[in-house]
Amino acid sequence: MHGGVMMWRLVSYAFCLIVSLQPGSWSAWAAAEELGGEVKIEVLFKPVECAPKSKKGDLMNVHYDGFLAKDGSQFYCSRTDKAGHPQWVVLGIGQMIKGLDLGMVDMCPGERRKITIPPALAFGEAGKEPVPPNATVIFEVEAFSVSRGPRSMEAFGSMDIDNDKSLTKDEVKEYLKVEYKKEGKPREETFFDKVVEDIFRKNDNDKNGQISVTEYNIYKHDEL
Repeated sequence: MHGGVMMWRLVSYAFCLIVSLQPGSWSAWAAAEELGGEVKIEVLFKPVECAPKSKKGDLMNVHYDGFLAKDGSQFYCSRTDKAGHPQWVVLGIGQMIKGLDLGMVDMCPGERRKITIPPALAFGEAGKEPVPPNATVIFEVEAFSVSRGPRSMEAFGSMDIDNDKSLTKDEVKEYLKVEYKKEGKPREETFFDKVVEDIFRKNDNDKNGQISVTEYNIYKHDEL
């Protein structure tokens, strides 16, 4: 692993643990201005070989830390939540706030971004504890992997081995294995089991053990 990336991950982990103890050191965050309806993206690090780039429907594995722009206080840290595992997200389906769906497009594995999100694209007028109403928020996001996720109709056709217009857990898992192998990132069986369980938990709406075309094609404009 590149030394700079390793150092960043160590610093990020330590940062999650100590940021609340040093509010004065984050005055730069407090200077962030309201941005109306736009998302501001700052690339903090981008690998020389930046591929594949994320797009709507892709499956991403990321760490992200959330801050209030007003005073720099931290309200979320994925490195201290859920045993510190990176989060699996499908881009562009509303799994995250709108500002992250917009701000994480065209990211590649290893890339880091600072994304400033206005209230309308974050938690809105109501807010969401501990984020207050009408708050501009800032996320630092680090992407670990990007792969064709469970929303690409091209991917659906590749996964649907028996061409029955529905996906089983085995079909999804085999597809992910092939994709990770292409990227030179083979993983253990338990890794894929966890990813597949998460995908089905969020997308198998009728809980019949299969993802149908209707459940899969939430965009309603791509066709098989």
